Amino acid sequence: MPIFEFRCRRCNHKFEELVFSSKSDLTNIACPQCGEKKAEKLMSTCCSSSQGSSASSPAAPCGRSGFS
Repeated sequence: MPIFEFRCRRCNHKFEELVFSSKSDLTNIACPQCGEKKAEKLMSTCCSSSQGSSASSPAAPCGRSGFS
């Protein structure tokens, strides 16, 4: 069950929605703030971590690649 990020086209509120496999239509996601059903799906960044990372090269925070 993936989590998608959305932005409401009416009030500009950003929110996340857990989408169940049976709910394949992402065009009618309602905004939790104003109820508008025309939310825009946003491009999400991927975040992962692993054990054993080197102390000399700290990991970049989620949402940032560490590149300038």
